[in-house]
Amino acid sequence: QVQLVESGGGSVQSGGSARLSCTASHVTVCMAWFRQTPGKGREGVAAIDLHYGGPVYSDSVKGRFTISQDNSKKTINLEMNSLKPEDTATYYCAAGSAYTKDGCQAHYWGQGTQVTVSS
Repeated sequence: QVQLVESGGGSVQSGGSARLSCTASHVTVCMAWFRQTPGKGREGVAAIDLHYGGPVYSDSVKGRFTISQDNSKKTINLEMNSLKPEDTATYYCAAGSAYTKDGCQAHYWGQGTQVTVSS
């Protein structure tokens, strides 16, 4: 069973920046960030193949967010810049066993961390 531990989150002003981190107990094929809001449900934000890279992003965050990994292949980060109120959500770290053109097929999930962007 893969366990994921997240850190980061909090309150940020519109236009500001924040960083999220996630560390997994085991190396998997891919890791990703999702976010969930009452209005939009769960949305894939960014994903990366831990062995080959090739990060992908949702259109809503492309150019503003950057996903990265460390050399252990068990830690990922999400650098969030130019934050908007619509970025407000609970952000979840995930890990999976398949990476496709559409992103990471997630099987394991973190507890989630709240990011609130104020106007």
